[in-house]
Amino acid sequence: MTNSVPNFVCHGCGARVAIDAALPFACPNTRDGDDIDHLLVPEDGPPAFAPGAETNPFLRYRALLSPYRLARAAGLSDAAWDDLVDALDQKLVAVDGRGFRVTPMTAQPALARALGRDAPLWVKDETHNVSGSHKARHLMGVLLYLRVLEAARLPAADGLRGRKLAIASCGNAALAAAVVARAADWPLDVFIPPDASPAVVARLVDLGATATICDRRPGETGDPCVTAFRAAVRDGALPFGVQGPDNGLAIEGGRTLAFEIAEVLAHAGGDPGTLMVQVGGGALASALAQGLSIATAAGRLARMPHLIAVQTAGCAPLARAFGKTAGVDLAEAARHRANFMWAWETTPHSLAHGILDDETYDWLEIVKGVRGSGGSVVVVDEAAVARAHALAHEHTDVDASATGTAGLAGLVAAPVPAGPVTVIFSGVER
Repeated sequence: MTNSVPNFVCHGCGARVAIDAALPFACPNTRDGDDIDHLLVPEDGPPAFAPGAETNPFLRYRALLSPYRLARAAGLSDAAWDDLVDALDQKLVAVDGRGFRVTPMTAQPALARALGRDAPLWVKDETHNVSGSHKARHLMGVLLYLRVLEAARLPAADGLRGRKLAIASCGNAALAAAVVARAADWPLDVFIPPDASPAVVARLVDLGATATICDRRPGETGDPCVTAFRAAVRDGALPFGVQGPDNGLAIEGGRTLAFEIAEVLAHAGGDPGTLMVQVGGGALASALAQGLSIATAAGRLARMPHLIAVQTAGCAPLARAFGKTAGVDLAEAARHRANFMWAWETTPHSLAHGILDDETYDWLEIVKGVRGSGGSVVVVDEAAVARAHALAHEHTDVDASATGTAGLAGLVAAPVPAGPVTVIFSGVER
């Protein structure tokens, strides 16, 4: 492994950012109205996939993470990385009762039989993760980067501690951000909708976050919480959400979930089958697409699982964009974002309320992953969402929310290729 500073590159305009000197959040070339899909993604070197023996994914997959590579390039030792991760993990246990560990992924034969399937149906249970969902993975990656900047006294660390963290979210991402920020003793502003769960709001306050309710004005398009969040970032806050265009580092932390899935599928052998994933803002599907691509390129998997992105009929901007990109070169699509991705025109509604983002912010990386894996994008109705949630509770012991089981709704609603299927249950019932 070389100890060079990792770079991030914008998949829309090609800008490169060395992450020791500049924060790899939004692309520096982003301008209002330029219609380019600016998104910073890691400029990965040769594929490598050599997991360690640790049970903490941020130790197990360290060599695949930009913050670790930055730490080594800046002169910090391998043991120093262990100390940074362990210190945060211990504080997470104190705040949330658990730290980061590889989460269970098991075959669920009873659920498969209920759906009339003979092939294995794998469930990756992220309800056991920090704050009860996959969201904290994304934010742990961001926080470890900030810690490396401070520990190595790098130029990009200047003034960090004088800036608050900020996020826009209606539930799981906000809770994850609040838990991780509390563990790091870093102030956090959360922008939430008026219909956010009272239990979620109470927990945010208990964790010390400052919550601001963002009402949707008549005729307003786009998420008012995201609008308020971006205004806070312009005023100096650090983006601590999971939308890739606002914070490129957030996607990379989520790749650890893909690496865990790849290890299980590789150990099972044979056909890796199909991965069905619920999509709102798109960070989860984007991270899975990128992480599984890395594992496949390294030879860990015979091929990438067919990636099927699942959206609800109440809000399906990715499905709309996927249809419009048929036959279109994606590099060209990245330069004309407004032709493919724009805010959902009506107020979204669904039992799976956690995936009702007005836009799929990370849409292009998902489309790349769907295309490259031979997958698809499906839209499910509310009956499928409700049935998936009921089946999950009847035939597994995972206490996941309707948002968390929405990927399974894709299997309820639409036929998929024969062979194994993997779904992710993420977000506990609250």
